[in-house]
Amino acid sequence: MNKYVIFFLTVITVTLLDQLTKAFIHTTMSLYSSRVVIDGFLSITYVRNPGAAFGFLAQASPLFRSIFFVLVTLLAIGMIVYYLVKSRADQPGLVFALSLILSGALGNLIDRLRFGEVIDFIDVYLSSHHWPAFNVADAAISLGALIMILQMVRQRTEKDT
Repeated sequence: MNKYVIFFLTVITVTLLDQLTKAFIHTTMSLYSSRVVIDGFLSITYVRNPGAAFGFLAQASPLFRSIFFVLVTLLAIGMIVYYLVKSRADQPGLVFALSLILSGALGNLIDRLRFGEVIDFIDVYLSSHHWPAFNVADAAISLGALIMILQMVRQRTEKDT
């Protein structure tokens, strides 16, 4: 399958899934409300994050955050498109990873442009120790980064053998 087809189908599917899940949370739950999915491990908890991962820049002024995150996202999109064009046809893992990262960046950018902050709702925890809440876009970025790392390790291993 053509790398651009893989890329665009993934971007459209994951971005749509991200936005649909956020719309569902936004329309069916009150801010800060929570529903247990797996007791002691997973809840759906509606929160808003004005910052980035782990609350980065959450205390900065809204104008600065907006400009900063839009510019960083546009820069990331440019870099992803560059790497997509430079990728070889025999690198579907890299193409898929790039598409996941772009999907996540777009999903969170849409939230920032609409609300000035990002809707998060996946709350993973053990006992009273909570991982910061996240969303489908965040999961896509993390999975894409993990796939890229695994691809780089595999390529390095292949070169060494």
